[in-house]
Amino acid sequence: MSPTKSPLNHHQHKYENIKFSVIVVSDTRYQQLKAQKRVEDLTTPLIKKLLTENKYILQNQYIVPNDKNEITQILLSIIEANDSDFILFSGGTGIGPKDITIETLQPLLEKEMPGFGELFRHLSYEEIGPGAMLSRATAGIIKKKIIFILPGNPNAVETALKKLILPEVDHLLNMMAI
Repeated sequence: MSPTKSPLNHHQHKYENIKFSVIVVSDTRYQQLKAQKRVEDLTTPLIKKLLTENKYILQNQYIVPNDKNEITQILLSIIEANDSDFILFSGGTGIGPKDITIETLQPLLEKEMPGFGELFRHLSYEEIGPGAMLSRATAGIIKKKIIFILPGNPNAVETALKKLILPEVDHLLNMMAI
């Protein structure tokens, strides 16, 4: 299911029914979920709030462990269902031994958007200083789906969404439609 262009005028690229899927990659949150305990996930509610405020739809939300097979399986199931235009991963972008989201997804990207990671680290540097260099956030395209791989920190996710992703949603969709 694809987003639809609204008939505002032919010079605008305003889409409607834009759907996002969110995947939080976290062993801790996954174990909480699996044990049916309260999941301490601040990222997904924040994303949902920002999407709702901008009239976008949070179609799916998942929590998976730092496991290559789990990460790949959830990505492929979302792509196969064809019910999301954007797929946001949060977590696993650092340099720690368990941070494998980048290694798992980057080889699957058909096209990378290195500018996203560069701009994100620049904005993060302005907010947190040199610790920004530890993020390996990136973005790209897989089977006409726009993938963003973000840190797990809610502040970082908010920066990425407000300053980079949400302002470019319509432009990204227009580029994918060409």
